[in-house]
Amino acid sequence: MGRDSTVGQARARVFSVRAGRVAPLGPDGVRSAFVKRELEGPATVTELGIEGDEQADLSVHGGFDKAVYGYAMSNYATWLREFPQHASLLVPGGLGENLSLDGVDETTVCVGDVVRMGSTLLQVTQPRQPCFKLALLYNDRRMPRGMMRNGLCGWYYRVLEPGQLRAGDFALLQERPNPDWPIARFFRLIATRSATRGDMCELAALDGL
Repeated sequence: MGRDSTVGQARARVFSVRAGRVAPLGPDGVRSAFVKRELEGPATVTELGIEGDEQADLSVHGGFDKAVYGYAMSNYATWLREFPQHASLLVPGGLGENLSLDGVDETTVCVGDVVRMGSTLLQVTQPRQPCFKLALLYNDRRMPRGMMRNGLCGWYYRVLEPGQLRAGDFALLQERPNPDWPIARFFRLIATRSATRGDMCELAALDGL
């Protein structure tokens, strides 16, 4: 078990679960599954993610270590303040997440966290880095730069135990091996390119990265 005192407590709830199919995005029809539909009822989660969810570029999303993308509901308020012209899109699911989560964010989720949601067991692996498809969805080149600036990046999970989850499930923290490495700290090193040799050595040794 982890060393953090919140292990075993309900840290968050799943607000919505989403999956998307690869489809053309933007004026040039770039292949992307960024746009995701909300799933009703229990969703089946395999080692490669939510059943029915596709990825166009496995270097960015998908595979065992980036199987599920989680995003904090509270982040949308900041996005709306910065980009009020995109209010119709800045709603849960608007950042391409599989899981919209209420009650946690990048400052309270750590690399390596093991979380029980429904009958699934997930582990946080790394922050998301924005790509050009975010700009295509919003038709706004400032959106990826905005994520680098505000740090509201979300995080990826690997699936330790496949199962089912659904909107309304608690996200129960089971283990926290790296309490000194919240997603916000990791992403800040990426965004500012300020990592020292010591940071890199510490990151390389993290359980679950």
